[in-house]
Amino acid sequence: MSDRRETPANGRVAAAELVGLVEADQFVVPTPAQVQDFAAGIHAAPNGPLDRHALFGDLLDVFERRDGWAFVRAQKDGYCGYARESALGDPMAPTHAVRHRVSHIYPDAGFKAPPLVRLPFGARLTVTGGDDKWAGVEWSGGGGIVPRDHLRALDDPMPDPAATALLFLGTPYLWAGNTADGIDCSGLVQACCLAADISCRGDSDQQSRTLGTVLPAGADLRRNDVLFWKGHVALVEDPETMIHATANGMTTLREDIAKAVRRIEAGGDGPVTMHRRLVV
Repeated sequence: MSDRRETPANGRVAAAELVGLVEADQFVVPTPAQVQDFAAGIHAAPNGPLDRHALFGDLLDVFERRDGWAFVRAQKDGYCGYARESALGDPMAPTHAVRHRVSHIYPDAGFKAPPLVRLPFGARLTVTGGDDKWAGVEWSGGGGIVPRDHLRALDDPMPDPAATALLFLGTPYLWAGNTADGIDCSGLVQACCLAADISCRGDSDQQSRTLGTVLPAGADLRRNDVLFWKGHVALVEDPETMIHATANGMTTLREDIAKAVRRIEAGGDGPVTMHRRLVV
Protein backbone atom coordinates (compact mmCIF):
# COMPACT_ATOMS: atom_id res chain seq x y z
CA MET A 1 0.00 0.00 0.00
CA SER A 2 3.01 2.31 -0.35
CA ASP A 3 2.41 3.44 -3.96
CA ARG A 4 0.30 6.59 -3.76
CA ARG A 5 -0.76 6.12 -7.41
CA GLU A 6 -2.48 2.86 -6.52
CA THR A 7 -3.63 3.59 -2.97
CA PRO A 8 -6.88 5.54 -2.46
CA ALA A 9 -5.79 7.10 0.82
CA ASN A 10 -4.40 10.52 1.72
CA GLY A 11 -4.39 10.51 5.52
CA ARG A 12 -7.67 12.37 5.86
CA VAL A 13 -9.73 9.83 3.92
CA ALA A 14 -9.25 6.34 2.59
CA ALA A 15 -11.35 3.81 0.71
CA ALA A 16 -13.56 1.74 2.99
CA GLU A 17 -11.89 -1.48 1.81
CA LEU A 18 -8.59 -0.27 3.30
CA VAL A 19 -9.72 -0.42 6.93
CA GLY A 20 -6.90 -2.05 8.91
CA LEU A 21 -4.43 -1.59 6.04
CA VAL A 22 -3.77 2.16 6.15
CA GLU A 23 -4.24 5.00 8.62
CA ALA A 24 -6.88 7.63 7.90
CA ASP A 25 -9.19 9.96 9.78
CA GLN A 26 -12.17 8.58 7.89
CA PHE A 27 -12.88 5.55 5.71
CA VAL A 28 -15.43 6.26 3.00
CA VAL A 29 -17.35 4.68 0.15
CA PRO A 30 -16.62 6.82 -2.93
CA THR A 31 -19.18 8.69 -4.97
CA PRO A 32 -19.00 8.47 -8.77
CA ALA A 33 -18.16 11.36 -11.07
CA GLN A 34 -17.35 11.74 -14.75
CA VAL A 35 -14.78 13.89 -16.52
CA GLN A 36 -16.43 16.58 -18.64
CA ASP A 37 -13.30 18.34 -19.96
CA PHE A 38 -11.25 17.28 -23.01
CA ALA A 39 -8.72 15.95 -20.49
CA ALA A 40 -8.45 16.48 -16.74
CA GLY A 41 -5.07 16.40 -15.07
CA ILE A 42 -4.50 13.85 -12.32
CA HIS A 43 -2.03 15.44 -9.91
CA ALA A 44 0.13 14.05 -7.12
CA ALA A 45 -1.30 16.75 -4.81
CA PRO A 46 -3.56 19.80 -5.17
CA ASN A 47 -1.59 22.22 -7.38
CA GLY A 48 1.16 19.60 -7.37
CA PRO A 49 3.02 17.70 -10.10
CA LEU A 50 0.98 16.31 -12.99
CA ASP A 51 0.96 12.50 -13.10
CA ARG A 52 -1.51 11.63 -15.89
CA HIS A 53 -4.70 12.79 -17.56
CA ALA A 54 -8.21 11.41 -17.35
CA LEU A 55 -10.26 11.82 -20.53
CA PHE A 56 -13.72 13.16 -21.29
CA GLY A 57 -16.23 10.58 -20.08
CA ASP A 58 -13.82 8.69 -17.82
CA LEU A 59 -15.54 7.53 -14.65
CA LEU A 60 -13.85 8.42 -11.37
CA ASP A 61 -14.38 7.36 -7.77
CA VAL A 62 -14.39 10.49 -5.60
CA PHE A 63 -13.26 10.08 -1.99
CA GLU A 64 -12.98 13.73 -0.97
CA ARG A 65 -13.79 17.21 -2.25
CA ARG A 66 -11.76 20.00 -0.70
CA ASP A 67 -10.85 23.55 -1.75
CA GLY A 68 -11.74 23.03 -5.39
CA TRP A 69 -9.95 19.69 -5.72
CA ALA A 70 -11.24 16.12 -5.66
CA PHE A 71 -9.24 13.14 -4.43
CA VAL A 72 -10.08 10.46 -6.99
CA ARG A 73 -9.38 7.01 -8.37
CA ALA A 74 -9.84 6.40 -12.10
CA GLN A 75 -12.07 3.40 -12.67
CA LYS A 76 -10.29 2.45 -15.92
CA ASP A 77 -6.88 1.80 -14.33
CA GLY A 78 -7.05 2.46 -10.59
CA TYR A 79 -4.86 5.58 -10.81
CA CYS A 80 -5.21 7.78 -7.72
CA GLY A 81 -4.60 11.50 -7.38
CA TYR A 82 -6.21 14.91 -7.41
CA ALA A 83 -8.40 16.41 -10.14
CA ARG A 84 -9.96 19.86 -10.25
CA GLU A 85 -13.59 19.72 -9.21
CA SER A 86 -14.50 22.01 -12.10
CA ALA A 87 -13.57 19.21 -14.56
CA LEU A 88 -16.07 16.77 -13.06
CA GLY A 89 -19.76 16.24 -13.64
CA ASP A 90 -22.48 13.80 -12.72
CA PRO A 91 -21.94 10.33 -14.16
CA MET A 92 -23.82 8.72 -17.01
CA ALA A 93 -23.23 5.15 -18.15
CA PRO A 94 -21.05 5.33 -21.29
CA THR A 95 -21.97 3.24 -24.31
CA HIS A 96 -19.39 4.30 -26.93
CA ALA A 97 -15.83 5.57 -27.28
CA VAL A 98 -14.16 7.92 -29.76
CA ARG A 99 -12.03 5.97 -32.25
CA HIS A 100 -10.52 8.96 -34.13
CA ARG A 101 -7.56 11.02 -32.88
CA VAL A 102 -9.93 13.91 -32.14
CA SER A 103 -13.64 14.51 -32.60
CA HIS A 104 -16.31 17.03 -31.55
CA ILE A 105 -19.77 17.20 -30.10
CA TYR A 106 -21.86 19.57 -32.22
CA PRO A 107 -25.19 21.17 -31.35
CA ASP A 108 -28.23 19.65 -32.99
CA ALA A 109 -28.05 22.45 -35.57
CA GLY A 110 -25.24 20.54 -37.27
CA PHE A 111 -21.54 20.65 -38.11
CA LYS A 112 -21.60 24.22 -39.44
CA ALA A 113 -22.35 25.46 -35.93
CA PRO A 114 -19.45 25.92 -33.47
CA PRO A 115 -18.79 22.62 -31.68
CA LEU A 116 -19.84 22.32 -28.08
CA VAL A 117 -17.08 20.00 -26.88
CA ARG A 118 -13.78 18.75 -28.27
CA LEU A 119 -13.16 15.03 -27.70
CA PRO A 120 -9.92 13.01 -27.47
CA PHE A 121 -9.35 9.48 -28.72
CA GLY A 122 -10.86 7.12 -26.17
CA ALA A 123 -13.38 9.60 -24.80
CA ARG A 124 -16.43 7.81 -23.40
CA LEU A 125 -19.89 8.91 -24.49
CA THR A 126 -23.50 8.01 -23.83
CA VAL A 127 -25.30 7.57 -27.13
CA THR A 128 -29.04 8.10 -26.83
CA GLY A 129 -30.21 8.12 -30.45
CA GLY A 130 -29.42 9.53 -33.85
CA ASP A 131 -29.21 8.02 -37.31
CA ASP A 132 -26.66 6.34 -39.57
CA LYS A 133 -24.67 9.57 -39.96
CA TRP A 134 -24.95 11.23 -36.55
CA ALA A 135 -25.11 9.84 -33.03
CA GLY A 136 -27.10 11.75 -30.46
CA VAL A 137 -25.19 11.95 -27.17
CA GLU A 138 -25.84 13.21 -23.66
CA TRP A 139 -23.56 14.13 -20.77
CA SER A 140 -24.05 16.02 -17.55
CA GLY A 141 -23.36 19.30 -19.35
CA GLY A 142 -25.96 18.85 -22.06
CA GLY A 143 -26.47 17.06 -25.34
CA GLY A 144 -25.50 17.16 -28.98
CA ILE A 145 -24.43 15.09 -31.95
CA VAL A 146 -21.20 13.34 -32.96
CA PRO A 147 -20.30 11.84 -36.36
CA ARG A 148 -21.37 8.21 -36.07
CA ASP A 149 -18.22 7.02 -37.86
CA HIS A 150 -16.05 8.63 -35.17
CA LEU A 151 -17.44 6.27 -32.53
CA ARG A 152 -17.28 2.59 -31.66
CA ALA A 153 -19.47 0.67 -29.26
CA LEU A 154 -17.65 -0.28 -26.07
CA ASP A 155 -18.22 -3.94 -26.89
CA ASP A 156 -16.55 -3.46 -30.30
CA PRO A 157 -12.84 -3.04 -29.48
CA MET A 158 -10.01 -2.01 -31.80
CA PRO A 159 -8.10 -5.31 -31.62
CA ASP A 160 -4.71 -4.29 -33.08
CA PRO A 161 -2.82 -1.93 -30.71
CA ALA A 162 -0.06 -1.28 -33.25
CA ALA A 163 -2.62 -0.13 -35.82
CA THR A 164 -4.15 2.17 -33.23
CA ALA A 165 -0.71 3.60 -32.42
CA LEU A 166 -0.39 4.72 -36.05
CA LEU A 167 -3.18 7.23 -35.39
CA PHE A 168 -0.79 9.09 -33.09
CA LEU A 169 2.23 9.37 -35.41
CA GLY A 170 3.47 12.95 -35.26
CA THR A 171 1.71 13.69 -31.96
CA PRO A 172 3.92 15.91 -29.78
CA TYR A 173 5.58 14.26 -26.81
CA LEU A 174 4.07 15.54 -23.57
CA TRP A 175 4.98 14.27 -20.13
CA ALA A 176 1.87 12.66 -18.57
CA GLY A 177 -0.06 13.24 -21.80
CA ASN A 178 -2.85 10.92 -22.90
CA THR A 179 -4.25 12.67 -26.00
CA ALA A 180 -3.43 13.79 -29.54
CA ASP A 181 -2.62 17.22 -28.09
CA GLY A 182 0.38 15.54 -26.45
CA ILE A 183 1.19 12.04 -25.30
CA ASP A 184 4.01 10.23 -23.53
CA CYS A 185 5.29 6.70 -23.95
CA SER A 186 3.04 5.03 -21.40
CA GLY A 187 0.05 7.15 -22.40
CA LEU A 188 0.37 5.86 -25.96
CA VAL A 189 0.60 2.22 -24.85
CA GLN A 190 -2.35 2.63 -22.51
CA ALA A 191 -4.54 4.28 -25.15
CA CYS A 192 -3.85 1.48 -27.62
CA CYS A 193 -4.35 -1.29 -25.06
CA LEU A 194 -7.57 0.06 -23.57
CA ALA A 195 -9.01 0.46 -27.08
CA ALA A 196 -8.27 -3.26 -27.58
CA ASP A 197 -10.02 -4.07 -24.30
CA ILE A 198 -6.68 -4.99 -22.70
CA SER A 199 -6.34 -3.90 -19.09
CA CYS A 200 -3.47 -1.43 -18.80
CA ARG A 201 -2.04 0.76 -16.06
CA GLY A 202 -1.06 4.37 -16.61
CA ASP A 203 2.72 4.57 -16.06
CA SER A 204 5.49 2.56 -17.67
CA ASP A 205 6.78 1.05 -14.43
CA GLN A 206 3.26 -0.15 -13.62
CA GLN A 207 2.89 -1.55 -17.13
CA SER A 208 6.21 -3.38 -16.82
CA ARG A 209 4.84 -5.23 -13.79
CA THR A 210 1.38 -6.06 -15.07
CA LEU A 211 0.97 -5.89 -18.83
CA GLY A 212 0.82 -9.11 -20.84
CA THR A 213 3.27 -11.96 -20.32
CA VAL A 214 7.02 -11.68 -19.67
CA LEU A 215 9.24 -13.21 -22.35
CA PRO A 216 12.86 -14.30 -21.89
CA ALA A 217 15.73 -12.18 -23.17
CA GLY A 218 16.38 -12.87 -26.82
CA ALA A 219 12.82 -14.01 -27.62
CA ASP A 220 11.59 -13.27 -31.12
CA LEU A 221 9.76 -9.97 -31.53
CA ARG A 222 6.16 -10.02 -32.73
CA ARG A 223 3.64 -7.33 -33.59
CA ASN A 224 2.12 -5.84 -30.43
CA ASP A 225 4.92 -6.96 -28.16
CA VAL A 226 5.95 -4.30 -25.65
CA LEU A 227 9.55 -3.33 -24.90
CA PHE A 228 10.60 -1.61 -21.69
CA TRP A 229 13.58 0.44 -20.66
CA LYS A 230 14.10 2.20 -17.36
CA GLY A 231 11.42 4.89 -17.58
CA HIS A 232 10.36 4.12 -21.15
CA VAL A 233 8.10 1.80 -23.13
CA ALA A 234 7.51 1.13 -26.84
CA LEU A 235 5.05 -0.92 -28.89
CA VAL A 236 6.42 -3.32 -31.52
CA GLU A 237 4.94 -2.83 -35.00
CA ASP A 238 6.96 -5.64 -36.61
CA PRO A 239 10.23 -7.45 -35.75
CA GLU A 240 12.28 -4.50 -37.05
CA THR A 241 10.14 -1.49 -36.13
CA MET A 242 8.60 0.00 -33.02
CA ILE A 243 6.23 2.92 -32.37
CA HIS A 244 6.74 5.15 -29.34
CA ALA A 245 6.29 8.62 -27.96
CA THR A 246 9.78 9.84 -27.17
CA ALA A 247 11.42 12.90 -25.68
CA ASN A 248 14.16 12.33 -28.26
CA GLY A 249 12.67 14.63 -30.91
CA MET A 250 9.62 15.32 -28.72
CA THR A 251 7.25 13.38 -30.97
CA THR A 252 5.54 10.06 -31.62
CA LEU A 253 7.28 8.08 -34.35
CA ARG A 254 8.26 4.80 -35.93
CA GLU A 255 11.84 3.82 -35.24
CA ASP A 256 14.10 0.95 -36.22
CA ILE A 257 14.32 -1.21 -33.10
CA ALA A 258 18.01 -2.09 -33.37
CA LYS A 259 18.95 1.56 -33.91
CA ALA A 260 16.70 2.71 -31.07
CA VAL A 261 18.19 0.18 -28.67
CA ARG A 262 21.69 1.41 -29.48
CA ARG A 263 20.69 5.08 -29.29
CA ILE A 264 18.89 4.74 -25.96
CA GLU A 265 21.76 2.84 -24.36
CA ALA A 266 24.36 5.26 -25.73
CA GLY A 267 22.30 8.13 -24.32
CA GLY A 268 22.65 6.73 -20.82
CA ASP A 269 19.23 5.16 -20.31
CA GLY A 270 20.50 1.61 -20.41
CA PRO A 271 19.43 -1.54 -22.27
CA VAL A 272 15.99 -3.07 -22.73
CA THR A 273 14.90 -4.22 -19.29
CA MET A 274 11.84 -6.31 -20.21
CA HIS A 275 9.98 -7.80 -23.17
CA ARG A 276 6.28 -8.53 -22.74
CA ARG A 277 3.66 -10.01 -25.06
CA LEU A 278 0.09 -8.78 -25.15
CA VAL A 279 -2.81 -11.19 -25.53
CA VAL A 280 -4.56 -9.91 -28.66
